[in-house]
Amino acid sequence: MSPLETPSLPSRGDRRVASDPMARNLVNGRVRLSEPDPKWPYLFRQEESRIRGALGDRVLSLDHVGSTSVPGLAAKPCVDLVMAVADPADESAYLNDLEKVGYTLVIAEPDWYEHRVLKGPSVNLNLHVFGQGCEEIDRMRLFRDYLIADAGARERYTAVKRELSERTWKRIQDYADAKSGIVTELLAEAEAWKAATSRTH
Repeated sequence: MSPLETPSLPSRGDRRVASDPMARNLVNGRVRLSEPDPKWPYLFRQEESRIRGALGDRVLSLDHVGSTSVPGLAAKPCVDLVMAVADPADESAYLNDLEKVGYTLVIAEPDWYEHRVLKGPSVNLNLHVFGQGCEEIDRMRLFRDYLIADAGARERYTAVKRELSERTWKRIQDYADAKSGIVTELLAEAEAWKAATSRTH
């Protein structure tokens, strides 16, 4: 799986704790894309408050990522959050308190940055958990920031997503894999954009 497929859930022999965690994002085999919704940033802030209230300073960073974090970008109505903790493998340090406020662990991937994914109690979301300094967090943020900054990149990404949403898929992961080409291309552009931006500041 390529990096930055944040709306999807990985399938690398991971431990699935709940069945069909992404089923609601496929309707009759098709991905449902929503037009940009002004509620998405609000939903992120709502969940951020819930998470920080449960974990306090154990949250080392918490960001809104994925397509719902980019104003003007069509997206599956699934809010992606990425959180850094001291050690995602130490589930006892954060999972029990998140479960108390309604979160459910659906994916554990010890072989890929100790990645964990949780679902929330009310909002359709993915809460990705990594360790502090994990390069995947940096990639997610960079991809988001580049799409915010470059209208042409947003348009190209949207065009691919709309074309893929017209197809029928057995799994949401298949849709995510089909996006890997444009994601890789845009991420390379984002790295160049970041380098150029840093030189001008």
